Amino acid sequence: MKTIDLNSDLGEGVAADGLSADDLDDALLSVITSANVACGGHAGDLASMTRICSRAGELGVAIGAQISYVDRVGFGRRRLDIVPDLLREQLLEQLTALTACARAVGTDVAYVKPHGALYNAAADDADTAQAVVEAILRDADQRGRALSVLTLPGSMLAQIATPHGIAVFTEAFADRAYTDTARLVPRTEDGAVIHDPHVVETRVLQMVLESSITSINGVPIPNTCDSICVHSDTDGALVLVRRIRKALQDKGIELQSFMPPGNS
Repeated sequence: MKTIDLNSDLGEGVAADGLSADDLDDALLSVITSANVACGGHAGDLASMTRICSRAGELGVAIGAQISYVDRVGFGRRRLDIVPDLLREQLLEQLTALTACARAVGTDVAYVKPHGALYNAAADDADTAQAVVEAILRDADQRGRALSVLTLPGSMLAQIATPHGIAVFTEAFADRAYTDTARLVPRTEDGAVIHDPHVVETRVLQMVLESSITSINGVPIPNTCDSICVHSDTDGALVLVRRIRKALQDKGIELQSFMPPGNS
């Protein structure tokens, strides 16, 4: 049976779909298989991290560290001019904080996924990708193993991580438009975020069943992914995630995390 992971960003303090931020996180946790947990850089605090890790552990949802630029005002969606060494230390601090919260409730972090501007920068900029990898390797010195990475196919982060023995998994975005070069259309451009449930469902089935995506200009792009992402702050995110899960299951596709949930 074909399997696919379904991930979303949690702990970002987003209230939507008539739900409080905490209730939205809990509702998404009941549908997704991997949770990218904001760990203090762009959003999140020790209380939110602990609460989400506890609930994820109860539900068997894998926990990912959603590391980011330290930019709560810009929600981590502004690319910052920061020296790589400082960026590495800031990312390591976020990883350490989430790990402590997860272990306090009997679970552990399973993977790393950069957020927002850091995600896009690490996809194409070698210095940024190197800083992310170095943070993971420094974290590995403490935990005894390197966390896996979730990123775009063919990204610079994937290329730099692999020679260090870091397992790389790839994702596609259900609610984001793509350029002709298989990168995400900037959020400042019209059509960058996709809200229509039917369009999102059709795109996801194409991604999973046909291993391809269609760019914003109608160009078909080969794309093999281990996970599908829906952003929790996209309007109607909970509806989208539920519809995607049902559509995949109706096609006989099993929802399963690309990483087993961690135990402390």
